[in-house]
Amino acid sequence: MDQLSTLWDTFFNWQSMRQALPDMLKTGLPNTLILSAISALIGTVLGMLLAMAGISRHRWLRWPARVYTDIFRGLPAVVTILLIGVGLSQIGMKMWGPNPYPLGILALSLIATAYIGEIFRSGIQSVDPGQLEGARALGFSHSAALLLVIIPQGVRRVLPAWVNQLIALIKDSSLVYFLGLAAGQRELFRIGQDAAANTGNESALLLAGIFYLVLTVPLTHFVNFVDHRLRQGRRTRTGPPDTDEPLQMAGETPLPATSEGTN
Repeated sequence: MDQLSTLWDTFFNWQSMRQALPDMLKTGLPNTLILSAISALIGTVLGMLLAMAGISRHRWLRWPARVYTDIFRGLPAVVTILLIGVGLSQIGMKMWGPNPYPLGILALSLIATAYIGEIFRSGIQSVDPGQLEGARALGFSHSAALLLVIIPQGVRRVLPAWVNQLIALIKDSSLVYFLGLAAGQRELFRIGQDAAANTGNESALLLAGIFYLVLTVPLTHFVNFVDHRLRQGRRTRTGPPDTDEPLQMAGETPLPATSEGTN
């Protein structure tokens, strides 16, 4: 019983959580969202460009895209963050002053670009080649067919994988603390770690973990909901395959039947 009581006090000390909660709400949560949102936006845009380069018919585009993907997917995230954050710190000091966020965002964006680019590339290449041939037969140029027909289908197929990468990006934002953060620059993990070090109690760090769960779990369920709705939008038959009933979109109300001799 003493051991259970010790474990409970170590991880569920409400007083320690209450002390850390204001800093997490006012400082940690906004900083985590800033790091994650900006990196996700940059990584998604550059990832799409990387995917297009990876499926290009030109070797001078395909090979650099392949090398970039291999490097930034092969390196641990913390190594990339330290290489960029420490290696470019002198440039960062001249441009932004003692603020590690721009270099941290740059590192996270480069990592996200490699993973998201590979996700988009696999989704685009999973689309049936006949879709491209059909679009070309209708008069679309190659680039227009990719942009208007192939890419939307490919992105829809990899939507869950893309959101999973965004969730990983939210968690990787905690590694920016390696670059050194001032009091007002701390994100959720750093605030929890500081509170745990000051009090000798891990409850604040557990609270930081709860914040990460609040951010990531609803995002997972939301993308599953969107993916389910997109799949429901495909054409389905309301009757057996051998009937002459017209096709209708899922969720539509079928038209009333008309008798054959009616004027």
